[in-house]
Amino acid sequence: MSTANPRHMDAAVIAARSREDVVVGDEIVRHRLYSRLVHWTVALTFAVALLTGMPIWTPVFGWMAHLFGGLTVCRVIHPWAGLAFFLAALVQFFEWMSDMRVEPWERDWLGPRTLRYMRYEEDDPRTGKYNGGQKLYFWAVSLGAVGLLLSGLLMWFPRAFPRWLIEVAFLVHDFTFICFAVSLVFHIYLGTAAEPGTFRSMIRGTVTRPWARLHHPAWYRKLTGEESRRTGV
Repeated sequence: MSTANPRHMDAAVIAARSREDVVVGDEIVRHRLYSRLVHWTVALTFAVALLTGMPIWTPVFGWMAHLFGGLTVCRVIHPWAGLAFFLAALVQFFEWMSDMRVEPWERDWLGPRTLRYMRYEEDDPRTGKYNGGQKLYFWAVSLGAVGLLLSGLLMWFPRAFPRWLIEVAFLVHDFTFICFAVSLVFHIYLGTAAEPGTFRSMIRGTVTRPWARLHHPAWYRKLTGEESRRTGV
């Protein structure tokens, strides 16, 4: 349990309004306010697109349409929510792109290393502000957003394109949506129950020193100058 001085905590929240990657008392500012707002905008627009799209996708989720006033309303809202999601994701891409370069030694996150991480067996002292899995997820979301946009536009204006292309668009849209939905479950799990202290970085913008030292040791050393050692959070 953290014994941080409340005055330091308040100072950290104030600093997180416009700065990040700075140490304030017993906390480290991880995400400035703008980054957090962009992230939550992406999450909100995707949620609306998801909830309006599922009853269109299959009658099994038809009950969701009542949340928005019916299936006809969902058909109106869904493409605009999807467009808003893409624009928000585009802003997020340029906001975080500089931190998301995948290093050669991180490419094995595409393989068994991800499973080791899920089993809490992964502990690499080279891990910076974002680990390889987070970086790959960022690029996958960015690519997926483009796939949803392009296929969605084709489906939005079906009479303007050949029938075979529309059928391909349906397949791409459905496949990308399923990948998004599955990965979102893991994203939420890893950001909450799996790694306590992570969610606060998207609320307050800060994390504790022990959290940073445990999960992102190279980032922690860079900001504090201290040697990394595995401790409890």
